[in-house]
Amino acid sequence: MINSRPPRGAGRRLAALAGALALALAATVAPAQEPTITPNYKEADLRQIIEAVSAITGRNFIVDPRVRAQVTLLSSQPMSPDAFYEAFLSILEVHGYVAAPAGDLIKILPDANARQVPGRESAAGAPGGADEIVTQVITVRNVGAAQLVPILRPLIPQYGHLAAHQASNMLIISDRAANVNRLLRIIQRIDTGADAEIEVIPLEHASASDVVRVVTALQQAASGGETGKPLGLVADDRTNSVLISGDGTARLRMRALISHLDTPLEDGGNTQVVYLRYADAEDLAQRLRDQASAAAMTTAGGEGAGQPGAPSRAREDAVIWADPGTNALVITAPAEVMRSLRMVIDKLDIRRAQVMVEAFIAEVAYNRAAQLGVTWAIDGSNDNSIIGLTKLGTGGIVDIAGAALGGDAAIGQAVANLPQGILLAGGRIDSESGTNWAVALQALLSDSDTNVLSNTSIVTMDNEEAEIKIGQEVPFVTGQFTNTGAAQGSVNPFQTVERKDVGLTLKVTPKINEGDAVVMNVSIETSNIAGTAGGAVDLITNQRTITQRVLIEDGDLLVLGGLVSDDLIQSEQKVPLLGDIPLLGQLFRSQSATTEKRTLMIFLRPVILRDGVQSSMETNAKYRLMQDAQSEAAGRNTQFLNRNVPPPVIPDIEDLRPASEGYEPPPPEPEDRERASERPD
Repeated sequence: MINSRPPRGAGRRLAALAGALALALAATVAPAQEPTITPNYKEADLRQIIEAVSAITGRNFIVDPRVRAQVTLLSSQPMSPDAFYEAFLSILEVHGYVAAPAGDLIKILPDANARQVPGRESAAGAPGGADEIVTQVITVRNVGAAQLVPILRPLIPQYGHLAAHQASNMLIISDRAANVNRLLRIIQRIDTGADAEIEVIPLEHASASDVVRVVTALQQAASGGETGKPLGLVADDRTNSVLISGDGTARLRMRALISHLDTPLEDGGNTQVVYLRYADAEDLAQRLRDQASAAAMTTAGGEGAGQPGAPSRAREDAVIWADPGTNALVITAPAEVMRSLRMVIDKLDIRRAQVMVEAFIAEVAYNRAAQLGVTWAIDGSNDNSIIGLTKLGTGGIVDIAGAALGGDAAIGQAVANLPQGILLAGGRIDSESGTNWAVALQALLSDSDTNVLSNTSIVTMDNEEAEIKIGQEVPFVTGQFTNTGAAQGSVNPFQTVERKDVGLTLKVTPKINEGDAVVMNVSIETSNIAGTAGGAVDLITNQRTITQRVLIEDGDLLVLGGLVSDDLIQSEQKVPLLGDIPLLGQLFRSQSATTEKRTLMIFLRPVILRDGVQSSMETNAKYRLMQDAQSEAAGRNTQFLNRNVPPPVIPDIEDLRPASEGYEPPPPEPEDRERASERPD
C-alpha cells in the first residue's frame, strides 16, 4: 500500500503534480457532477502514477519491487475516475504489468506471474474491463472442447491460460478481458450445430450399393487425404435408396451426381459380371436360379389371375451361370430382377467365421494282479509215465521231466510253456514203489500303469463338417491252422491277421450362434493298446466313443463325459476239507486277486476365429509350439555320428512372408486397368 513519502529527487515534481491535480479537480467539480481529471504525464515514474490513481479512485495497491517504468500519458479531454483507472490498466499492459485483485487490494505484478494469481471470475458475456485479468469458464455444446485448444492456443499470450475439461466439455480461459471477449466471439462462430438434415434419394435404375461405393471412392480420391467433414452416405437395399446427410450445398452437388448415375442401361447392357470374394460361384449360381424361378412363378401367378398360362418375363429373361476359373457370376436380367439378385449376393458373399476346436482326452489307469497257490499231484499207475500237473493248473512242469528223454529241443519248448512268475516244484517219480507224487508252488505279482493325454485341435468353417484321424494300424491274429503238404509230409503253418485302426478320431460340425456360443455335433473316438497285468491270448485295446450335440461359449472349456471306475476281482481254489485246515490249509489252496482303477475325462474347447487377425494369432501360437518342441528334441541329440548333422526344423515364421513383399508390380496395361475397374473391391 502506498502511503510513504515520494523520493527526494521527485519531491518538487510530486508537489507540482499534486497541485495541478487539485486545481483540475477544483475547477471541474460541481455539486451534482462526478469529478474529472485531465492527466498529462511525460516520462513520469510509474510509481507516482500509481499514487495518483490511488488518491483519485480510492483503491489500495500493493506494488511488486520489480515494477519500474517511465510513463508518458497525454490527454486533451477530462476523464472520470473509472476512465482514468482503465487508462491506468492500459499503461500496465503496455509496460508488461497486470493488476490482480485480491479482496480490497490490487496487486501490481509482472504479467509473467498473471496465471498464478486469481483473477476476477466473470459470467459468460460479461468479462469486465478491457485490460482487466479475468477467468471465464465456457461451455461448448456442438464440438469437442479439446479440439478447440490447439486452434485458440496461438491467440493466448504467454501469461494467459487455456485448458479444456473433456468430461464436461468446457474451456477455461484466463486472460485480459478484451482478449477473452475476442475468444468468445470466435468460439460462438465455431460452436454451431451442423446441418443434421437427412435426404433420401430413391433410385429407379441403378443399385444403391453400387452408387454409394462409387461416390465414396470419388470422395476419398477428391479429398487427397485432407481431414474435412465428408458427407454421410448410406445405401438402403430394401428400398433401393441412398441416404445423404451433411452440408446443404454439398448435398445439392451430391444429389445431382447421383441423379446422373441413376440412368437406365443401353439396350443389351443388362448383363453384369459379379466377382465373388468368399462364396462358391457354381453353388451360388444354382441357388440364384432357384430364387429367380420361384420369384418369377410367384409374379406370374399374381399377374395371371384369371388368365391361365400367363407368361413371366422375369423367368424368361433371368439367365445366371458361373465361371469357376474366376469364381464369378454372369447374370443377365432386367433391372428390377438384377437389383434383387445383387442384394442376395451381397448378403451371401461374406467372410464366414472359422472355429478352432480343441479336444483334451485324459486317462489314468492302474491294474494290479497277484496270484499265489500250491498244487499237488499223486499217481499210482505203477509205470514210468509222467504226472500231468497241467491238469491242476501248474502248467508244464511235468513236461520238462518228460522232455528230458526227447533232447534239448524238447526241453526248450517245455520251458517256453511255463507260466509267468516264480514256479517251485518237487516230487517223486518211481515205478517200483507204485506211488508217484509232486507238488508245485506258483507266485505271480504284476503291475500296469496307463497315463494317456491327447490334445487334438482342428479348424473348420462355420457350419462345415471336419474330421481328423491320428493313429496307426495294429495287426491282430484272428486265427491259425497247419496245412500238411502231400510232398514228403511237409507242414505249412498259416495265420490270419486283421489290421485295425488304433488312435484318435475327431469329427465336429460347429455352428456359431448370434452371440459367442457355438453349437457342435461332436463325435470322438479314441483307442489305445492296454498294458495287461495278467496273461492274454493277444493284444487288448481300450476304446472310448462319444457322440453328442453340445452348446459351448467361445473360449470356454466343457467336459463332454468321463468314467471313474474301481474294480476288484478275487478268486480262490482249494482242495475240499484239506484247504479248510488252519495254517496247513494254505498248502492246499490257490488264490488270485486283480485290482483295476480307471479315470477318464474328455474335454472340448471351441475358439471362434472371426477375422484374419485371430486366425494369425492362433496359427502363430501353434507354430511356435512346434518350433519349441523341435528345439528341445535337437538339444537331446546324443548320437555321436549325427552331431555334425543339423536336425530338420521348420523355418521361422518371419521368414515365411511373401517374397513379393515390398515389390511394386509394373502398372497394368490400359485394357487390364479397364477390366480391373469393373471388378468390385
